[in-house]
Amino acid sequence: MDRQQQDPLSVTFAALADPTRRAILAHLAHGEASVTELAAPFELSQPAISKHLRVLERAGLIERGRRAQWRPRRLRADPLRDVATWIGEYRPHWEESFERLDTFLQEIQAQAETRKDTDDDRDQD
Repeated sequence: MDRQQQDPLSVTFAALADPTRRAILAHLAHGEASVTELAAPFELSQPAISKHLRVLERAGLIERGRRAQWRPRRLRADPLRDVATWIGEYRPHWEESFERLDTFLQEIQAQAETRKDTDDDRDQD
């Protein structure tokens, strides 16, 4: 079995690693679009855009619709939810780190105010 098939999160992160693909997803977050519409903001060839779309499709981040001759792409958010869940597991660590940083900054600020008050008292003498 292909390693990427075993680890959908890695496939999703690999797809999100490219800024062009992230921009395509941002566009699709506003609604479905044709390949031509998706390619418009980029100075890329049609084959290059198609390759990006295939990567996004394999990752399950977009799907292809069908309306007569039009084949719009649309966002599929399920893999992004999985990424958010995975990242969310680290939230307590970040919050703890930010709390420690906040405490440290408050201590520094208190020390600076104490020094200022001490310096002001000396200047008055």
